[in-house]
Amino acid sequence: MAAFRDATLFKVIYAWGLRRREAAMLDVNDFAVNPAVPELGTRGVCHVRFGKAMKGSPPRRRAVATVMPWAAEALEQYVREVRPRYGAGEHPALWLTERGARISVRQVDDRFGQLRSLAGLPADLSVHCLRHSYISHLIEDGADPLFVQWQAGHSWASTTAVYTTVGQDARNRMLRRALARAYHSEQG
Repeated sequence: MAAFRDATLFKVIYAWGLRRREAAMLDVNDFAVNPAVPELGTRGVCHVRFGKAMKGSPPRRRAVATVMPWAAEALEQYVREVRPRYGAGEHPALWLTERGARISVRQVDDRFGQLRSLAGLPADLSVHCLRHSYISHLIEDGADPLFVQWQAGHSWASTTAVYTTVGQDARNRMLRRALARAYHSEQG
């Protein structure tokens, strides 16, 4: 059960570009229908209630659109088949411990560290790397940078740019698209 929960947790962190605390604080009802993609059902948008706060301010809220349908399916399976086995009852938390309490940020870190070690990955990889990968992959796939900024909950485009590590293949595709647009605009 814990392995399925943890796998789904890390899929959700990656697929919605969440911070550790944002993921740990999710409730089951923080996911809802997105009218633009009704085929995703109640997993079409994630309402983040505990986003990173500005100094002296309360946590920032944002809505993150679902862009990876496979993650919505995995989450739905977890909520339907695995979460009830934790004796969730009326507990609102999405991620529960074996004792039926909300999972903590420290537990997220500890579990990621264990899985990272088992996989033989470098010790400097953190849960936050999943967020970086999400942002980089959206950019590589051609998503509008402003959309990516909104998804990530960044106030400034420069913050999103820091997260982005675009591979050479993606750079070549972007260059070809830009040159094609420039060529077609000259043609007229």
